[in-house]
Amino acid sequence: MSFKKLNPEIKDALITNDIEAPTSFQKLFLPKIKSGIDIYGIGKKGVGKTTAMIIGTMQMLGSKAFEDAPRALILVEDKQAALDLQAAFLEFTSRTDLRIYTAYEEHDLEKQKEEIYYGQDIVIATPKRLNKLFFLNAINVTQLKLFIIEDAEFAIKAKYYNDVIRVPESLEKCQFLIFAEELYPKLQRLDDLFMFNAMTIKV
Repeated sequence: MSFKKLNPEIKDALITNDIEAPTSFQKLFLPKIKSGIDIYGIGKKGVGKTTAMIIGTMQMLGSKAFEDAPRALILVEDKQAALDLQAAFLEFTSRTDLRIYTAYEEHDLEKQKEEIYYGQDIVIATPKRLNKLFFLNAINVTQLKLFIIEDAEFAIKAKYYNDVIRVPESLEKCQFLIFAEELYPKLQRLDDLFMFNAMTIKV
């Protein structure tokens, strides 16, 4: 797949970021995300997983803000990973009205609840903070399209695992995307929890 079928906002961002053609991973991944299937995206650093995720998320959300409830939730390991991913998104979304929010333990919980309530399209969160917000009913998931775990190696660590699986197990309907360098056996255990019939894209 070339970039020709992407919406205009993404094409403009690709030009701004001097990206002329998709990587091998992106050629495989981008057509599949449109189908709605759950996906394990596996590849070493540098194959373009994060850019593929950003492009795919923007495409699925129409590159436009919509109402108040988040339409994409992205789990990352910690505050720095959340801020880094937000910065990466902003390189592509600066000419759109998509709202991208980070939620992590080092920020006031009540302030986060308020800021999410007033409208966000994409929420990038650490596992513990997302769980707290979710089970306090501070995140409306009725419009949720995508649940993503970025650099998912952290998710198999004992201190994160239970927090990682709690929210997805409670979601009735959305598309799950997991990105990692390797498909570790403990990641594959998610097949029995919420990654039902997921396909693997690996380069």
